Amino acid sequence: MAFNLAIVGATGTVGRAMINILAEREFPVGKLYPLASSKSVGKKITFGSQVLEVTNLDNFDFRNVDIALFSAGAHVSEQYAKIAAKSAVVIDNTSHFRTDPEIPLIVTEVNLEKLEEYKHANIISNPNCAVMQMLVALKPLHDAAKIKRIVVTTFQSVSGAGKKGMDELYDQTKQRLMADGLSKKIFPKQITFNILPHIGEFNEDGDTAEETKIIAETQKILDPNIKVSATCVRVPVFIGHSESVNVEFANPISAHEAREILENAEGVLVSDDPERMIGYTTPIETVGEDHVFVSRIREDKSAPNCLNLWIVSDNLRKGAALNAVQIAEELVKKYI
Repeated sequence: MAFNLAIVGATGTVGRAMINILAEREFPVGKLYPLASSKSVGKKITFGSQVLEVTNLDNFDFRNVDIALFSAGAHVSEQYAKIAAKSAVVIDNTSHFRTDPEIPLIVTEVNLEKLEEYKHANIISNPNCAVMQMLVALKPLHDAAKIKRIVVTTFQSVSGAGKKGMDELYDQTKQRLMADGLSKKIFPKQITFNILPHIGEFNEDGDTAEETKIIAETQKILDPNIKVSATCVRVPVFIGHSESVNVEFANPISAHEAREILENAEGVLVSDDPERMIGYTTPIETVGEDHVFVSRIREDKSAPNCLNLWIVSDNLRKGAALNAVQIAEELVKKYI
C-alpha cells in the first residue's frame, strides 16, 4: 500500500534531508508533495528518480495527504499544522507543539509506546535535535540504573540554525581569511574561529531558550523526576552536534556495564577505546550517519554512581529528519 506525503519546508536543510531519507529507506510513497512559501514555488526537488516542483503551502489542499511532515519553523506550524491535521497525520519537527501535554513527543528508540496518543490531535512532535541524540544514548542506561540527574553541555553546529547559519559560517570564514570585514546576520557574535554560549533568547533566570527546551523535553520524554542542567554552545562546525554529559544514577553502574549496555542498544554505536589516542567520534565523522555515537564512557570519581559520556550525532539526520521518517514508518505499520 502506498501513502501520500506532504513535506512542508521542502527547500530547507531538514526538509531536503527528509525527502532523501524517504527515498533511501524506500518508504511506500504514492505521491510526494514538496511545499514551501511563495518565494520557493517552481523550484525543483529530486525524490529518487523523480524531479518534483515545489508547490505553494498557502493554498495547498491537504485532503489527499496521509502524512504531512512539517519543518518550516514554529510560526508555520502554528498557522498550518492544525489545518493539515484535519485530514492528515502531522509529524512536526518544530518547537511549537513539544510542550503541549496533548501532543506526543517521540524518539523512536525511547518512547514509541506513546505514539498512539497522536489520535488526540492527529499531531506528533519531533524533539529538539540535542535532546534526541542524548536520550537515544541515555534511555537504556536509565532502564538499567535509573537516572536522577543530568548535567549536559552541548556543542551545536551552525546547521541547527538552518542553511542561513551554515552560510554565515562559510562567509565569515572566507571574510576573515581574506581580511575583508565581517558580516553578522544570524548569530549575535562572530561564529567563525569562535564559540558562543548562546542559542536562543535568554530567559529571566539566565537560561537560553535552547537550554529550557532540553530540560523540559528530557523530562517529558524520559522521566519527569530527572533533574537536568544544560549549557548550550554554538560552535563553528557545519553539521554534527556534540555533547559532554554527566549522569548521576540512583543505583550503581560501572563504565564497563554502561559500555556493554550501549553496545546492545538500538540506534547507538559505541566508539570508545581508551587505549587508543583517537578512540572517540567527532562531529565530522557522523555526517550522513544514522547512529548516535557514544565515546569516552568513564566513571566520575567525584561523586557516587556517576558517569561521563561523549555523545555525537548528525543533527540533520537522527536529530531531525530520520526520526520523523521513522515515526512515519511506525504509523503506516501499525496505525494508518
